[in-house]
Amino acid sequence: MPASAKPPSGAAPVARTPPTRTGPQTLAWDDFRLIKAIADRRALPAAATSLGLNHSTVFRRLGQIEQALGVKLFERHRSGYVATPAGDEMAQLAERVDSDISAFALRLAGQEIKPAGDLRVTTNDTLLVDLLTPVFAGFLAQCPDIRLDVLLSNQALNLSKRDADVAIRATDNPPETLVGRKAARIAWALYGRASDFAGTDAISTESLWQRSWVSLGDSFAALKAVRYLAQHVAPERIVYKVNTVLGLAEAVEAGIGIGFLPCFIADRKPALTRLALPDDGLAADLWLLTHPDLRHSPRVRLFLDFMAGELGRMRPLIEGQLALSPRSDAAASQTDAE
Repeated sequence: MPASAKPPSGAAPVARTPPTRTGPQTLAWDDFRLIKAIADRRALPAAATSLGLNHSTVFRRLGQIEQALGVKLFERHRSGYVATPAGDEMAQLAERVDSDISAFALRLAGQEIKPAGDLRVTTNDTLLVDLLTPVFAGFLAQCPDIRLDVLLSNQALNLSKRDADVAIRATDNPPETLVGRKAARIAWALYGRASDFAGTDAISTESLWQRSWVSLGDSFAALKAVRYLAQHVAPERIVYKVNTVLGLAEAVEAGIGIGFLPCFIADRKPALTRLALPDDGLAADLWLLTHPDLRHSPRVRLFLDFMAGELGRMRPLIEGQLALSPRSDAAASQTDAE
């Protein structure tokens, strides 16, 4: 039909195929997640791993996104993938959307009716092994519809993104973005192997400085006990360093040297004895923390209430008021065991 001709009267109009659209309209949320992963990790293999994809899929999809947008999102350098201004803007938008989605999920979780389901708790190995595991067992016995997922880390996880629902931390400065309650104050004191001090009624401070010492490693340099040793003990006297408190307690128990330990660990070991009273300058608060949007969640509230009650009953031990192995008794126990 000539371009100027009109269809006969009453005839159906000729159907036209809509043009194929390319550009931002074709982008999906997964595309934004992919760009953000590349921008964060600056390498396709690492981005692919974080997304649960293979390298070739990420490479192919990046090319498709750049072609659809008509702009380059990354420059390829020896150091990795560096975002262009367009790529950086897209990654920042993905970060904002991800934060909004996480906040929405938190609000929904805070409105749950029945205390059931998974509860993610983050703490460190010291608190878990020597303090929290029996308390967790009691909680699960009382609340069989809740399942605990315990994440061990000394680093602060992002509760805003549901890395965890509850954090149990030893700190004097809890994050202002979280809410919670202080359960106790963790006392620290100086300990040695009981058999090394058998029959010794009085120990001079000067003699202790001349002994071999054990300490936490440099990664714990901000810890009060580590700072104290660095200021008062000659470096050559610190003969052993380890990056866990559990390993530190074993080192003192093995007689490698004397050292500062949390009282809730050392006071329950007959082979150890206190060499000085707990030093409040080394103590730290024990906090139960959660995100503000989760504090009214039934399972979170139930867990926090239970933990606060149980840890409250354990405060004499945590705060160093129960020296179960003073030097005289510990030395006798060691002698009997041998």
